[in-house]
Amino acid sequence: MKSTGMGIKPTEAGTASNVATASPVLVEFRDAIAEITLSNGPLNLVTQPFLVELNKVLARVREDGNLRCLILHGGESRAFCAGSDIKEFDDLHADASQRKILFEDMVLRNLARIPFPTIAAIDAPALGGGLELALACDLRVLRQGVKIGLPESQLGGLAGNGSVRLVRLIGPSRAKEMLFTGETLDASKALEWGVVNRITDGSALVCARELAETIARRGPLSNKLAKRLVEAAQDGPLDAALSASTVAQQRIFDSRDLYEGVEAFFTKRAPEFEGR
Repeated sequence: MKSTGMGIKPTEAGTASNVATASPVLVEFRDAIAEITLSNGPLNLVTQPFLVELNKVLARVREDGNLRCLILHGGESRAFCAGSDIKEFDDLHADASQRKILFEDMVLRNLARIPFPTIAAIDAPALGGGLELALACDLRVLRQGVKIGLPESQLGGLAGNGSVRLVRLIGPSRAKEMLFTGETLDASKALEWGVVNRITDGSALVCARELAETIARRGPLSNKLAKRLVEAAQDGPLDAALSASTVAQQRIFDSRDLYEGVEAFFTKRAPEFEGR
Protein backbone atom coordinates (compact mmCIF):
# COMPACT_ATOMS: atom_id res chain seq x y z
CA MET A 1 0.00 0.00 0.00
CA LYS A 2 1.52 3.31 -1.04
CA SER A 3 1.12 6.46 0.96
CA THR A 4 -0.51 9.58 -0.40
CA GLY A 5 0.92 13.06 0.00
CA MET A 6 3.84 13.12 2.42
CA GLY A 7 2.36 10.58 4.85
CA ILE A 8 4.10 7.33 5.63
CA LYS A 9 2.38 3.97 5.79
CA PRO A 10 4.56 1.11 7.07
CA THR A 11 4.16 -2.35 5.63
CA GLU A 12 5.63 -5.65 6.68
CA ALA A 13 6.78 -7.60 3.66
CA GLY A 14 3.90 -5.89 1.89
CA THR A 15 1.16 -6.27 4.54
CA ALA A 16 0.18 -3.07 6.33
CA SER A 17 -1.96 -4.79 8.94
CA ASN A 18 0.92 -6.88 10.31
CA VAL A 19 3.26 -4.09 11.39
CA ALA A 20 3.00 -5.02 15.08
CA THR A 21 4.26 -8.56 14.50
CA ALA A 22 7.89 -9.59 14.67
CA SER A 23 8.95 -9.20 11.05
CA PRO A 24 12.71 -8.76 10.66
CA VAL A 25 12.26 -6.27 7.79
CA LEU A 26 9.75 -3.43 7.33
CA VAL A 27 9.20 -1.16 4.34
CA GLU A 28 7.60 2.28 4.24
CA PHE A 29 6.84 4.65 1.38
CA ARG A 30 7.03 8.44 1.33
CA ASP A 31 6.03 9.62 -2.13
CA ALA A 32 8.90 8.55 -4.40
CA ILE A 33 11.16 7.40 -1.54
CA ALA A 34 11.10 3.93 0.04
CA GLU A 35 12.54 3.24 3.48
CA ILE A 36 13.56 -0.26 4.52
CA THR A 37 13.89 -0.71 8.28
CA LEU A 38 15.92 -3.63 9.63
CA SER A 39 14.08 -4.97 12.67
CA ASN A 40 15.72 -8.26 13.60
CA GLY A 41 16.30 -7.87 17.32
CA PRO A 42 18.64 -5.51 19.16
CA LEU A 43 21.62 -6.25 16.89
CA ASN A 44 19.80 -6.82 13.58
CA LEU A 45 21.71 -10.05 13.06
CA VAL A 46 21.81 -11.58 9.58
CA THR A 47 19.80 -14.79 9.80
CA GLN A 48 18.09 -16.90 7.17
CA PRO A 49 14.58 -15.56 7.95
CA PHE A 50 15.99 -12.02 7.85
CA LEU A 51 17.50 -12.59 4.40
CA VAL A 52 14.31 -14.15 3.07
CA GLU A 53 12.19 -11.18 4.16
CA LEU A 54 14.74 -8.63 2.94
CA ASN A 55 14.79 -10.32 -0.46
CA LYS A 56 10.99 -10.13 -0.67
CA VAL A 57 11.00 -6.45 0.18
CA LEU A 58 13.75 -5.72 -2.34
CA ALA A 59 11.74 -7.46 -5.07
CA ARG A 60 8.71 -5.34 -4.25
CA VAL A 61 10.71 -2.11 -4.20
CA ARG A 62 12.49 -2.94 -7.45
CA GLU A 63 9.17 -3.40 -9.27
CA ASP A 64 7.72 -0.06 -8.13
CA GLY A 65 8.12 2.26 -11.10
CA ASN A 66 7.24 5.35 -9.06
CA LEU A 67 10.23 5.16 -6.71
CA ARG A 68 13.26 7.39 -7.14
CA CYS A 69 15.36 6.61 -4.05
CA LEU A 70 15.69 3.99 -1.31
CA ILE A 71 16.93 4.38 2.27
CA LEU A 72 18.09 1.38 4.30
CA HIS A 73 18.43 1.87 8.08
CA GLY A 74 18.58 -0.01 11.35
CA GLY A 75 15.53 1.42 13.08
CA GLU A 76 15.68 1.54 16.88
CA SER A 77 18.13 -1.37 17.21
CA ARG A 78 21.50 -1.03 18.95
CA ALA A 79 23.22 -1.80 15.64
CA PHE A 80 22.53 -0.91 12.04
CA CYS A 81 23.46 -4.55 11.61
CA ALA A 82 26.06 -6.51 13.57
CA GLY A 83 26.55 -9.16 10.90
CA SER A 84 25.88 -12.89 10.92
CA ASP A 85 24.52 -14.78 13.89
CA ILE A 86 27.62 -16.84 14.70
CA LYS A 87 25.48 -19.27 16.69
CA GLU A 88 24.35 -20.65 13.32
CA PHE A 89 27.89 -21.45 12.15
CA ASP A 90 28.16 -24.94 13.66
CA ASP A 91 25.14 -26.10 11.69
CA LEU A 92 26.50 -24.59 8.48
CA HIS A 93 29.91 -26.21 8.57
CA ALA A 94 29.29 -28.93 5.98
CA ASP A 95 27.18 -27.03 3.44
CA ALA A 96 27.59 -23.30 4.04
CA SER A 97 27.46 -22.43 0.34
CA GLN A 98 24.09 -24.09 -0.15
CA ARG A 99 22.48 -22.91 3.09
CA LYS A 100 23.98 -19.41 3.53
CA ILE A 101 26.69 -18.05 1.26
CA LEU A 102 24.97 -18.26 -2.14
CA PHE A 103 21.63 -16.93 -0.94
CA GLU A 104 23.20 -14.11 1.07
CA ASP A 105 25.29 -13.14 -1.94
CA MET A 106 22.15 -13.07 -4.10
CA VAL A 107 20.35 -10.77 -1.65
CA LEU A 108 23.31 -8.38 -1.58
CA ARG A 109 23.40 -8.40 -5.39
CA ASN A 110 19.67 -7.69 -5.50
CA LEU A 111 20.19 -4.70 -3.21
CA ALA A 112 23.07 -3.43 -5.33
CA ARG A 113 20.98 -3.88 -8.50
CA ILE A 114 18.08 -1.70 -7.39
CA PRO A 115 17.84 0.50 -10.50
CA PHE A 116 17.63 3.86 -8.69
CA PRO A 117 19.88 5.47 -6.04
CA THR A 118 20.11 3.80 -2.63
CA ILE A 119 21.36 5.19 0.70
CA ALA A 120 22.41 3.40 3.89
CA ALA A 121 21.64 5.52 6.98
CA ILE A 122 23.99 4.26 9.70
CA ASP A 123 23.00 5.49 13.18
CA ALA A 124 24.54 2.52 15.03
CA PRO A 125 27.46 0.15 14.37
CA ALA A 126 27.62 -1.59 11.00
CA LEU A 127 29.89 -4.60 11.38
CA GLY A 128 30.69 -7.58 9.17
CA GLY A 129 27.61 -8.46 7.16
CA GLY A 130 26.08 -5.20 8.33
CA LEU A 131 28.75 -3.18 6.58
CA GLU A 132 28.37 -5.47 3.58
CA LEU A 133 24.72 -4.42 3.39
CA ALA A 134 25.75 -0.77 3.52
CA LEU A 135 28.45 -1.31 0.88
CA ALA A 136 25.79 -2.74 -1.46
CA CYS A 137 24.04 0.66 -1.33
CA ASP A 138 25.17 3.53 -3.55
CA LEU A 139 25.71 6.05 -0.75
CA ARG A 140 26.34 5.85 2.99
CA VAL A 141 25.56 8.41 5.72
CA LEU A 142 27.19 7.80 9.12
CA ARG A 143 26.40 9.31 12.49
CA GLN A 144 29.33 10.83 14.36
CA GLY A 145 30.61 8.51 17.08
CA VAL A 146 29.47 5.32 15.31
CA LYS A 147 32.03 2.75 14.18
CA ILE A 148 31.98 0.49 11.14
CA GLY A 149 34.19 -2.37 10.04
CA LEU A 150 34.73 -5.88 8.78
CA PRO A 151 35.99 -7.71 11.89
CA GLU A 152 35.65 -11.24 10.49
CA SER A 153 39.40 -11.91 10.59
CA GLN A 154 39.27 -11.65 14.38
CA LEU A 155 37.23 -14.88 14.32
CA GLY A 156 39.19 -16.43 11.46
CA GLY A 157 36.36 -15.54 9.08
CA LEU A 158 36.13 -13.58 5.85
CA ALA A 159 33.87 -10.84 4.47
CA GLY A 160 33.79 -12.22 0.94
CA ASN A 161 31.26 -9.91 -0.68
CA GLY A 162 32.51 -6.97 1.34
CA SER A 163 36.12 -7.57 0.30
CA VAL A 164 35.23 -7.09 -3.35
CA ARG A 165 32.98 -4.06 -2.90
CA LEU A 166 35.35 -2.39 -0.44
CA VAL A 167 38.39 -2.54 -2.72
CA ARG A 168 36.40 -0.96 -5.55
CA LEU A 169 35.34 1.79 -3.18
CA ILE A 170 38.57 2.70 -1.35
CA GLY A 171 41.34 0.87 -3.19
CA PRO A 172 43.35 -2.27 -2.38
CA SER A 173 45.74 -0.91 0.25
CA ARG A 174 43.15 0.47 2.64
CA ALA A 175 40.78 -2.43 1.99
CA LYS A 176 43.54 -4.88 2.91
CA GLU A 177 44.27 -3.02 6.14
CA MET A 178 40.62 -3.20 7.16
CA LEU A 179 40.36 -6.88 6.24
CA PHE A 180 43.72 -8.02 7.66
CA THR A 181 43.36 -6.25 11.03
CA GLY A 182 39.60 -6.53 11.47
CA GLU A 183 39.74 -3.14 13.19
CA THR A 184 36.82 -0.72 13.04
CA LEU A 185 36.87 2.80 11.63
CA ASP A 186 35.49 5.82 13.42
CA ALA A 187 33.35 8.30 11.48
CA SER A 188 36.19 10.68 10.63
CA LYS A 189 38.43 7.98 9.19
CA ALA A 190 35.51 6.35 7.38
CA LEU A 191 34.86 9.66 5.63
CA GLU A 192 38.55 10.30 4.99
CA TRP A 193 38.99 6.86 3.43
CA GLY A 194 35.84 7.17 1.35
CA VAL A 195 33.87 4.34 2.97
CA VAL A 196 31.04 6.79 3.68
CA ASN A 197 29.83 9.84 1.79
CA ARG A 198 28.70 12.00 4.69
CA ILE A 199 28.93 12.12 8.48
CA THR A 200 26.51 13.99 10.70
CA ASP A 201 26.38 15.05 14.34
CA GLY A 202 22.66 14.36 14.35
CA SER A 203 20.56 11.52 13.03
CA ALA A 204 21.95 9.70 10.02
CA LEU A 205 18.40 8.82 9.02
CA VAL A 206 17.35 12.47 9.02
CA CYS A 207 20.43 13.37 6.97
CA ALA A 208 19.73 10.49 4.57
CA ARG A 209 16.11 11.62 4.18
CA GLU A 210 17.28 15.11 3.23
CA LEU A 211 19.69 13.65 0.71
CA ALA A 212 17.00 11.32 -0.66
CA GLU A 213 14.57 14.21 -1.09
CA THR A 214 17.20 16.09 -3.08
CA ILE A 215 17.83 13.04 -5.27
CA ALA A 216 14.09 12.47 -5.75
CA ARG A 217 13.72 16.01 -7.15
CA ARG A 218 16.29 15.30 -9.86
CA GLY A 219 15.64 13.56 -13.15
CA PRO A 220 14.81 9.91 -12.34
CA LEU A 221 15.78 8.63 -15.76
CA SER A 222 19.10 10.46 -15.68
CA ASN A 223 19.85 9.11 -12.19
CA LYS A 224 19.10 5.53 -13.23
CA LEU A 225 21.32 5.87 -16.28
CA ALA A 226 24.07 7.55 -14.25
CA LYS A 227 24.05 4.59 -11.87
CA ARG A 228 24.39 2.18 -14.79
CA LEU A 229 27.28 4.16 -16.29
CA VAL A 230 29.22 4.32 -13.01
CA GLU A 231 28.84 0.57 -12.66
CA ALA A 232 29.84 0.02 -16.30
CA ALA A 233 32.97 2.11 -15.73
CA GLN A 234 33.94 -0.18 -12.84
CA ASP A 235 32.92 -3.50 -14.31
CA GLY A 236 34.10 -3.42 -17.90
CA PRO A 237 36.63 -2.08 -20.39
CA LEU A 238 36.80 1.67 -21.00
CA ASP A 239 35.55 1.44 -24.59
CA ALA A 240 32.51 -0.58 -23.54
CA ALA A 241 31.67 1.95 -20.82
CA LEU A 242 32.02 4.85 -23.26
CA SER A 243 29.76 3.08 -25.74
CA ALA A 244 27.19 2.64 -22.97
CA SER A 245 27.46 6.35 -22.19
CA THR A 246 26.66 7.22 -25.82
CA VAL A 247 23.51 5.09 -25.70
CA ALA A 248 22.51 6.58 -22.35
CA GLN A 249 22.99 10.14 -23.59
CA GLN A 250 20.76 9.41 -26.58
CA ARG A 251 18.05 8.13 -24.22
CA ILE A 252 18.29 11.39 -22.27
CA PHE A 253 17.92 13.51 -25.42
CA ASP A 254 14.94 11.36 -26.43
CA SER A 255 13.28 11.83 -23.05
CA ARG A 256 10.63 14.32 -21.99
CA ASP A 257 12.45 14.99 -18.72
CA LEU A 258 15.35 16.81 -20.37
CA TYR A 259 13.10 19.26 -22.14
CA GLU A 260 10.97 19.71 -19.03
CA GLY A 261 14.17 20.55 -17.13
CA VAL A 262 15.29 23.06 -19.75
CA GLU A 263 11.88 24.74 -19.87
CA ALA A 264 11.75 24.90 -16.07
CA PHE A 265 15.20 26.49 -16.02
CA PHE A 266 14.21 29.28 -18.39
CA THR A 267 10.85 29.90 -16.71
CA LYS A 268 12.47 29.87 -13.26
CA ARG A 269 10.30 27.13 -11.76
CA ALA A 270 10.92 23.71 -10.23
CA PRO A 271 10.91 20.94 -12.86
CA GLU A 272 8.28 18.18 -12.72
CA PHE A 273 10.14 15.09 -13.86
CA GLU A 274 8.21 11.97 -14.88
CA GLY A 275 11.07 9.57 -15.52
CA ARG A 276 10.45 9.33 -19.28
